[in-house]
Amino acid sequence: MERVVLVTGASGGVGLALCQRLLEEDGRIHLCIACRNEQKSEATRDLLLATHPTAQVSTVEVDLGNLASILRAARELRCRFQRLDFVYLNAGIMPNPHVNFKALWHGLLTGKVLHMLTTAEGIMTQTDRLNGDGLQEVFATNLFGHFMLVRQLQSLLCGNEKPSRLIWTSSSNARESAFSLSDYQHAKGQESYSSSKYATDLTSVVLNRKFNGQGLYSSVVCPGLVMSNMTYRILPVFLWKLLMPIMWLIRFFAKTYTLTPYNGAEAHVWLFKQKPEYLDSLVKYHSCTSGLGKCYVEPRKMDVDEDTAEKFYQKLLELEEQTLEKYCDLLD
Repeated sequence: MERVVLVTGASGGVGLALCQRLLEEDGRIHLCIACRNEQKSEATRDLLLATHPTAQVSTVEVDLGNLASILRAARELRCRFQRLDFVYLNAGIMPNPHVNFKALWHGLLTGKVLHMLTTAEGIMTQTDRLNGDGLQEVFATNLFGHFMLVRQLQSLLCGNEKPSRLIWTSSSNARESAFSLSDYQHAKGQESYSSSKYATDLTSVVLNRKFNGQGLYSSVVCPGLVMSNMTYRILPVFLWKLLMPIMWLIRFFAKTYTLTPYNGAEAHVWLFKQKPEYLDSLVKYHSCTSGLGKCYVEPRKMDVDEDTAEKFYQKLLELEEQTLEKYCDLLD
């Protein structure tokens, strides 16, 4: 039987490039693209079928920042499929990003500017807000929505003849210093994106401990610095045009400057071809590109504390229990 692959955030950027590359790798898969906008889903499906006319491509509408939408989508997927082989948890948001030019200038003077430019450490802030479910929007969309989706799809992911895979899109911007167990939704800080990505790393680590025995394996990847709609919102377009030649030059020194969505999907596709039993659950797989444009994958040990991961997982379960009480009518 063909492998079933679900990709969230598939309508653009790394998600779209990933879908195209997966169909190039194996045209026999059943690719299910998950987007929050039905029109974008259909447009993405048409685009994929234009280059792969015999491919099996379906769509499901899901807004990862809306719990009711997640529960409806999960119910639909459970009705439609008997199993899921791969779930790429790729959708994400970075609302109202701002560059701290003062910190950037300080990094230039202290010789730390290359590190800051490759990780965005200290120079990127965001303004978050509450969503309709009363959760911090970035936490809900980037982490908790995906966690809820996985929990609701557990019957399709566990106990299959062959292992199932979760592959989370994390970031080199995932930093322990931006995350706090006492404020895991990051309501009090200005680095909600970094916090949500560190929370992603913690979640992947503990899911392996809980579910490897049931045939479910989790990995995290970093696509590097990719020029996408999310990135273009950080600075005015004219500034990006001025900076692009410099960014291509920086790539000779910063291998994580993948720049294009195709390059950014390198680690995602590499994991598609690996046997999960031989992967290290404490490693993040980074998409990298050489100065001359050659793509490759670099594994790097994650800076995560497994005890913190366990405590955070328990907090996620508690939050899940609280939120599900509001949506009894959408549960089987």
